[in-house]
Amino acid sequence: MKLKKELNLFDIFCITSGAMISSGLFILPGLAHAQAGPAVFISYFLAGLLAITGMLSQAELASAMPKAGGTYFYVTRTLGPAVGTVDGLITWFSLSLKSAFALVGMSAFTILLINLDIRLIGVVLCLIFILINLIGIKEAGTVQIVLVLGLFGALLLYIILGLPAIKAQNLLPFAPKGFSAILSTAGFVFVSYGGLLKIASLAEEVKNPGKTIPLGMILSHLIVTLLYMIVVFVTTGVLSGDKLDYSLTPISDGAAVFMGGWGKIFFGIAAILAFVSTANAGIMSASRYPLALGRDGLLPEFLGSVNQRFKTPHFAILITGLFMIVVLFLRLTILVKVASTVLILTYMFSCLSVIIMRESHLQNYQPIFRAPLYPWIQIIGLIGFGFLLFEMGREALLISAIFIVGGLFIYWFYGRIRTSQEYALLHLIERITAKELTTHSLETELKEIIRERDEIVKDRFDHIIEESIVLDINQAISLEEFFRLVAESMSDRLAIKADALFQSLINRERENTTVLNPDLAVPHIIIDGEHKFDILLARCKQGILFSKKAPKVHSVFVLVGTRDERNFHLRALASIAQIVQEFSFERKWMKAKNKETLRDIVLLGKRRRH
Repeated sequence: MKLKKELNLFDIFCITSGAMISSGLFILPGLAHAQAGPAVFISYFLAGLLAITGMLSQAELASAMPKAGGTYFYVTRTLGPAVGTVDGLITWFSLSLKSAFALVGMSAFTILLINLDIRLIGVVLCLIFILINLIGIKEAGTVQIVLVLGLFGALLLYIILGLPAIKAQNLLPFAPKGFSAILSTAGFVFVSYGGLLKIASLAEEVKNPGKTIPLGMILSHLIVTLLYMIVVFVTTGVLSGDKLDYSLTPISDGAAVFMGGWGKIFFGIAAILAFVSTANAGIMSASRYPLALGRDGLLPEFLGSVNQRFKTPHFAILITGLFMIVVLFLRLTILVKVASTVLILTYMFSCLSVIIMRESHLQNYQPIFRAPLYPWIQIIGLIGFGFLLFEMGREALLISAIFIVGGLFIYWFYGRIRTSQEYALLHLIERITAKELTTHSLETELKEIIRERDEIVKDRFDHIIEESIVLDINQAISLEEFFRLVAESMSDRLAIKADALFQSLINRERENTTVLNPDLAVPHIIIDGEHKFDILLARCKQGILFSKKAPKVHSVFVLVGTRDERNFHLRALASIAQIVQEFSFERKWMKAKNKETLRDIVLLGKRRRH
């Protein structure tokens, strides 16, 4: 059963923004200031610049393949099910862990309001979010909108009241430890942008995902980066270094300077809103990973099931929520660092996936949004993320390696015998080595994803093309030879003698040429009988000699039908006219790998459907 499409652009913006603004703004600025000094807001800017490379890559992949599971889905279709299993499991673990620790992170702020065990509050909130997410994605998205709007309002108030209170002496010396410290601190605060990629896992539940997801991600990144920089700049300007360094409540401490004691409490509440928002977004996004793994047979199938009433992945949500509750009672500080390592790997996989998808020349990889400056954006991202990865330290890398081995173990002994997923890397190797390594299964899957993404409802023309004969001719041939091939191929399907069909095609061409341009011809004839209509597609790489004026026709659509099908005959001609008018039609037609990819060009061509 399919998930219900209920999220719009504003939902996407709020889910992404809420997933980003938590510890990165309400806890890290003090620790980061101790490393970089007043120039720390530049570190946030540099981290945001690097995050753009992964965001743009992820936005392209999401616009091409808006399916539940986010990076897992892209990695599996790019690098194969073994790597996909590893990525899906460790990303699920990472998002769940970070969401749980977002609730734990509230402890520094809840003590400002109430003396209660934070773990009990965390369990109650987890249960509430599990219930909301089970009822529906729209309800969970509405909760997120309320939380994020409240959070944005509080931060705008902080900026408006805080800017006049800045003292110049607090900003000097501006960069006491030099540019290298600013750069290393950018790696330290990079985790602040982790929530940016969460939305991709919800892509299947987004209206018009090809446009909505990239736009929502870009708007969220720009606005949140700007907020990060201004809020951190204000905090640095109102607090002296000795008060800000290593503070775990920097925004609340800053508010106390220009708003008094009530300001400290008010922004303690704002911080709690931020952590709650992150936890809610975490359950929403993390639960879609076991759903996708279950659908592909890499984990037990029940995880891929969707509730008939609420159209939500109930088992995946329950398991994710229960895992978060268990984590609340553990002291696993190093695993937070591991979660950050996984985040960096996720960004790297996004950049690598775009490169492989584009270079594999998969015809049905058709993103609505394309990352600009390809491949330089992706190369810069891979180098930058690689640098951050090694900065995480041996312990985090070692534990990450253990999780990777664990994921491969699960794939080898469970998923490998239950799935045979074709992936883009095979197409790239096939292209380089000129060896036949793939079938058409990945192209077919991508075709169905495009249909779902663009909400294409198949009409009669689609059904005829799906069953049509396709001729792929390598050598140059004459018009008579071509029509003889057509007649022999279509005669049985139309219950007409091949010679009669051949003669009708020749006579039609002599009456009036069917060549529309030097590269394209659309022969169409009427035959005797009733309720008969068929279309044949043909490509001749060296060209068909239609006439002296058209000596090398490469693309041919042959339409044959009875008189009672005249209205549909005209609609089919109109459909073909719309398809061949696409700017890239001729290039795609000549580059198509086989008969099925030729057929897909017609099936996915932009036209009005009846």
